[in-house]
Amino acid sequence: MFLLSFVLQDWAVHELIPASRDRRIAITLIASSYVTWTFQTHTFSNGVETLVVLWCLVLINRIRDDRDHVQIGACIVLAFLGILGLFNRITFPAFMLVPSIQLIPHLLHKPQRIPILSVAAITFFCYAVLIDTAFHTQTQWPINIRDLPDLAIFTPYNNLRYNLDTSNLASHGLHPFYQHFLVNLPQLLGPAIIFLPFTSATSSLFWTAITGTACLSAFQHQEARFLLPAVPLLLASLRIPKRVARVWATAWLIFNILAGVIFGTYHQGGVVPMQTFLASRHDVDQVFWWKTYSPPRWLLNGRNADITTFDLMGLAGKDMIARLKNDAACIGGTENGTVLVAPASATFLDTYTAPGSAGEAPELVFAELWRHRQHIGLDDLDFGDDGVWPTFERVVGRRGLVAWDVRRAC
Repeated sequence: MFLLSFVLQDWAVHELIPASRDRRIAITLIASSYVTWTFQTHTFSNGVETLVVLWCLVLINRIRDDRDHVQIGACIVLAFLGILGLFNRITFPAFMLVPSIQLIPHLLHKPQRIPILSVAAITFFCYAVLIDTAFHTQTQWPINIRDLPDLAIFTPYNNLRYNLDTSNLASHGLHPFYQHFLVNLPQLLGPAIIFLPFTSATSSLFWTAITGTACLSAFQHQEARFLLPAVPLLLASLRIPKRVARVWATAWLIFNILAGVIFGTYHQGGVVPMQTFLASRHDVDQVFWWKTYSPPRWLLNGRNADITTFDLMGLAGKDMIARLKNDAACIGGTENGTVLVAPASATFLDTYTAPGSAGEAPELVFAELWRHRQHIGLDDLDFGDDGVWPTFERVVGRRGLVAWDVRRAC
């Protein structure tokens, strides 16, 4: 991912910004952004989406700028990237709305491009469906075409259907419609956010990012990483006034160093060490993860068959306790234990884990097994309910990821 970002992202920006001075500024801003150092160098589907969006824009520009040729190669590659982006993340079409509209007149100018794009897209779509079907149904490859009506898996449709159901999103956490614009974009851009009004009103990169962000704001679950494709587009569109350039550059440097440390080391930093710890425990049957990133199960070092992992995501606290009441091992029993992994900043657990306190579930007993101190869950920021400073005091001051052995009276 580092090499892909270093080569493909910069290459795309070089093609998208023709003016050499603007290009140098854009490359510098993107390269110095902590988003590039952290999120974009990890195997997030959002990072892949960022590269696909950028290269779709490059190919659309190539097709648009060549009015004399059909550009068969560019059309086929654009169709491939479009299907790849769609099957990679359902959010991809949101960022392609403006570029797709801009492409329509150039397709009508050279109508031969339309059947090439269509045939290529249909071919790649069918191949993607075959791959997903073979993977999810564990059907032997090659798949018999006659079996497809009963077996076919349409990932984008299933993904969209899942995300349109508010009850599904509630398990991940619900956010207000302004979360992306007022919280997530400032978190990603830092001091650069103040210069967004100075972007060119005709910049297609800017409007691609803004339109995509607006479309994603219609969904109630809004994480900052969903906006990764918007970051290089917005940074490439910035115009920084010369009179404040030095002061702003200092603030930009400080922000990205601090954010790089936080997101590169502390944010969800306990998930991998926790899995390593759990892999060494032979007295654990099941583990419930709450308010963390989805744990990578392969890090259990072959003990996946011995340890059942449940990802509770952002499930409401009372519902999480209800799950523990049903599934926790008995106090004094001989069976292996049940572990709850949760951030130390989750104050909901205080009434159950503090000495002499059992909350509303006195039949549950929590015993701390292990704690990793270098862990901060920035997904747990709740400025609306707690206020800004109390939220930071809780999330940063009570940093850490804790493994609790949970037993119940049987």
